[in-house]
Amino acid sequence: MTRSEHLSRRDWLKGAAVGLAPLGLAPLSVAAAIGLPPARKALAWASGSSSALDALSLSPQWLNGPAPTPKALAGKVVLVAFWTYSCINSLRVLPYLRAWHARYRDRGLVVIGVHTPEFAFEKDVANVRQALSDLDVPFPVVLDSDWRIWRAYGNNAWPAFYFVGADGKVRGHAAGEGDYDRHERRIQALLAQVPGPAIAEGLSPIKAMGPEAAPDFAELGSPESYIGWGKADAFASPGGLRQDVAKAYRLPGALDLNRWGLAGEWRAGEEFTTSLAPGAAIASRFHARDLHMVLAPDQPGRPVRYRVRLDGQPPGLDHGWDVAADGTGVIDRPRMYQLVRQSRPVADRGFEITFLDPGVRAYAFTFG
Repeated sequence: MTRSEHLSRRDWLKGAAVGLAPLGLAPLSVAAAIGLPPARKALAWASGSSSALDALSLSPQWLNGPAPTPKALAGKVVLVAFWTYSCINSLRVLPYLRAWHARYRDRGLVVIGVHTPEFAFEKDVANVRQALSDLDVPFPVVLDSDWRIWRAYGNNAWPAFYFVGADGKVRGHAAGEGDYDRHERRIQALLAQVPGPAIAEGLSPIKAMGPEAAPDFAELGSPESYIGWGKADAFASPGGLRQDVAKAYRLPGALDLNRWGLAGEWRAGEEFTTSLAPGAAIASRFHARDLHMVLAPDQPGRPVRYRVRLDGQPPGLDHGWDVAADGTGVIDRPRMYQLVRQSRPVADRGFEITFLDPGVRAYAFTFG
């Protein structure tokens, strides 16, 4: 699948924010397959069966344990969660998946993560394995690096949830963030149909820290922006973004809201843009509580130091999870970095990150 076929996470962040993404749950007495007709057709074509669990065998690569066997899943309620580890929308659902796994696994729930990558570095098994450790993911994860499971489900969002009953049929589907109370009630209702102890009432307590904390949708005034030329928009540096050539960029005199630019020596590739000399910088003007960037060193084992400024000053109390109060930090592996979390009332802010070493790959801005 080419990058032009990949759906931008941006659209699904918007959908979740306004409550458009979640789909209704069919009555449990009704035999239901995946909610959308194209998804049902795709699943039947790909797996030769209407069972959603069969499609999980389209990839042989599993982490956090072996692939669950049909016997192990027989009579279980299964939550299939599509995600990818550098996606902020995916990260913010992890506290719920952890809590549901811990609370209901002994009662018959199996949580399975389907890791379908957006960026090329998310296809690397070592990177995903490291991310599972860093993110404390306790449930099995199947690597869907060629998007076969994604297409079999007819899926179209990170994150997305498919609730499979003990009979192997999909009993509900939701796309995007939010509606977690309803999701847990759905799990409880499906487990109540499985012989065993009564399901305890009430919802699971959720502890979410750093980038995993819930977003402030009421103050989310900035959309996701890509930095590689394949999907770049809102670029403000004079002369535009040059494809696949080294160029010295400069920032405009002022940045309008939701515009961004480069300064210093860069080479813009299709998926990411690479800094070529010390002192290269990226600047933007945004309105959101949180600002994140997907960043990577261009060579494994060669970290890149950076310095963040907000409105020209060290961020202080507004520093993100991956930044000290003085604005300093290090990019040591390909992932999403939280650079700003405004502690005061959210306002339009000028952001600039300067890379003190060459060789950073910049992929995207995301906000929360």
